[in-house]
Amino acid sequence: MKSRKAINEAVGIFVILGLGFAASMIWYQPLALLFLALIAFTVYFFRDPERQSPNDPGIAVAPADGQIVAIDERIESEALVQRMICISIFLSVVDVHVNRSPIAGRVTHSTGKKGVYLDARNPDSAHKNASRLWVIQGANVTVAVRQITGAIARRIVPWSVVGDELAQGEKFGMIRFGSRTELYVPADSKVLVRIGESVRGGVTPMAEFARPLPPRRE
Repeated sequence: MKSRKAINEAVGIFVILGLGFAASMIWYQPLALLFLALIAFTVYFFRDPERQSPNDPGIAVAPADGQIVAIDERIESEALVQRMICISIFLSVVDVHVNRSPIAGRVTHSTGKKGVYLDARNPDSAHKNASRLWVIQGANVTVAVRQITGAIARRIVPWSVVGDELAQGEKFGMIRFGSRTELYVPADSKVLVRIGESVRGGVTPMAEFARPLPPRRE
C-alpha cells in the first residue's frame, strides 16, 4: 500500500486541476494548456520510484532525495537529548519527496511540531519551521529523521506510526512541494557524504556507524 500512497496524496490536486482543465476547455481553451502542464508536473512530483537499499546494518542511507546543504554536530534536544551529527538535505520541487528509513529498526517516536514556513534553504528553517521528528531504533544504533516544511511545502504526511518495524529504505512518509530533511546519527559515526553532493533516498550511504565493542569476558 505504501507504494501507492504518494500518488494518493495528489488525488485532491488532480480533482482541482481536472475541473480547471474542463472549465477552460469550455470558456477559454488556451488556458487548458496551463492546466495540462500543471497536471503533468503533479504526476512528476508525486512519482515514487522503487529503490533497492543496501540492507547494511553498519550504515545509514539517505532518508530523502536532494542535495546536502549542511553537516554539523548539535544536540538533538527534542527526543534523544544527546549530541549527534546532523546531515541536512534540501529537496527542490523536482526531487522525489518520499522519505525512507535510514536503517532497519522500530519507530519509537513520531511527533509533529507547529511552526512557520521559511524557505527550506534557510538554516533557520531547521528550528523555526513546522516539522516532524522520527526516532528509529535499530539492533545496535538509534537514529533520528526530521521532516521540515518549506515556503511552498506546508504538509508533512506520516505513513508510519510508533511501533512500526521498518526495513532499511522503507517509506515512512513524505513532504509536499520542496522541503528539508535532517538525518541525525551518533556523534562517533563517519560521515560518507559532503556538502553539495546529491543523494538518493534509501540508496546513498550517508554515515558509517562505529563498530560496537565486543562483549566483556568475566
